[in-house]
Amino acid sequence: MKKILILAAIIPFVLTSCVSRKKFAMLEAREKATQDLLNTATVKLNSCLDEKEKLNTDNTSLATQLEYLKKTNSDLMIMSKDMAILSAKGSENLEKSLESLKEKDLKITRLQDALTKKDSVTLALVTSLKREVGIDDPDININVEKGVVMISIADNLLFKSGSFEVNAKAKNVLAKVAKVINSKPDFECMVEGHTDNVPYKSAVLLDNWDLSVKRSTAIVRVLHNDLGVNPKQLIPAGRSSYVPLVANNTAANKAKNRRTRIIIMPKIDQFYDMLEKEMKNLGKK
Repeated sequence: MKKILILAAIIPFVLTSCVSRKKFAMLEAREKATQDLLNTATVKLNSCLDEKEKLNTDNTSLATQLEYLKKTNSDLMIMSKDMAILSAKGSENLEKSLESLKEKDLKITRLQDALTKKDSVTLALVTSLKREVGIDDPDININVEKGVVMISIADNLLFKSGSFEVNAKAKNVLAKVAKVINSKPDFECMVEGHTDNVPYKSAVLLDNWDLSVKRSTAIVRVLHNDLGVNPKQLIPAGRSSYVPLVANNTAANKAKNRRTRIIIMPKIDQFYDMLEKEMKNLGKK
């Protein structure tokens, strides 16, 4: 009976011990499973944290890029406005330049027309003079130089040697010249006296300057007093021997240099008045 009691007392202990081991094993298994889950969760958490940090970094980079793009876009818009303003100003300046060029072209055209008209008048004057005076006389030369008509008359047709008194033969030639001058009241007539380089002196004249000037004024008086040329058109001038046609090294050359040159030309002040008038007319347009 006592053995039975002892056995009865041992059996619950053994049973209890078996249950505890099973629970322990179960708990241990659960703990391991839990630890595995924890480890897995930790790994995932760390991974998530890494991804979050990376995303934060990427977001910061994206925000920086976005800010840069916004600033760039703003700068481009400002530049676009500036370019539009510059383009407008450039277009306006271009239009002004084109308008200025048109005005200059018009001025040039008007000047060319005025010069062409002047050249036409000069050509007509030459034709008239050659018809009136004649071109066959070797002592009379008519040509155009620098836009003006020049009549060169040899000394032997106008004066005696060393004299400034106009002879009768000269008056016939001057009468033809006067006819053309009188037909051009808007023209001026300059009379130039020229001598050779042989020194000259008399009781009245000191040198070749005096001789050239006295011959010029003598012809001017004939044109005005005897032939009716308006004195306002006449300009006397003496050049002495300083504008020779040829070298004064032979008697024949000296004879060529002793001459009177009559220059018929448009009045310079009237020509410039005409140009100034054209400029004012252009300025009003």
